[in-house]
Amino acid sequence: MPGCAIISHSLVSKRRHGKEGLMAEEKLALRNRIIGLLLRNARERVGKTKRECAAALGVSTSTITAYEEGRKPISLPELEVLAYVLDTPIAHFWEHDPELATEEKPLPLQEVLALRHRIVGTLLRQARLEAGMYQKELAEVLGCSTNRLSAYEHGERPIPLAELELLAYHLHLPLEYFLDNREGPVGEWHRQQEAWRRFRELPREVQEFVIQPINIKYLEVAIKLAQMPAGGLRAIAEGLLDITY
Repeated sequence: MPGCAIISHSLVSKRRHGKEGLMAEEKLALRNRIIGLLLRNARERVGKTKRECAAALGVSTSTITAYEEGRKPISLPELEVLAYVLDTPIAHFWEHDPELATEEKPLPLQEVLALRHRIVGTLLRQARLEAGMYQKELAEVLGCSTNRLSAYEHGERPIPLAELELLAYHLHLPLEYFLDNREGPVGEWHRQQEAWRRFRELPREVQEFVIQPINIKYLEVAIKLAQMPAGGLRAIAEGLLDITY
């Protein structure tokens, strides 16, 4: 009967969505545990206490414990601030990277944190609109209410990193899209970390050439040449040929 077919289809659909929701929850729970372990390892490596980390975020030490044990999801802005406090590249939390230390700089960390929550929310909303998606669609990805997603987009509620990773995946964006790599002191610190990491990847002879003060002029010339249009480079090359011959 048609009515039975509709009911049967509805039940199958509910079961399918139920399984997908359960799988998403399991993946998020596992990811939160992994992030927690990486956070604890980073903290112990630099000898920081949970109290120091808690003070940076304006939370209790029990919250830091919950983060490290994966019982409470941490947001990207919170992780960015802790990465700064722990002198650890933010990429450490989704890929294994050498940790690099820099001198400490006093920052109004809790103000930065509040601002970053709003920025991440704004970026999420912008990405959703550009993808032509409704809040309901993204909420279904996380298995949460549209009210919660709205709170994420308005920066009223921190977005757990594992959930942000899932949202970024469905919006076809890299997680780096949400990073503080544009303006701000924490973003500047992360840029310095990334620049240092790239420098370390250069061949040793190139590193030795770069760090010699006598070679600064050559590097400045190389930078100017790299910024020149092809026509300008061609004119220089032709001029050199004329001199040679």
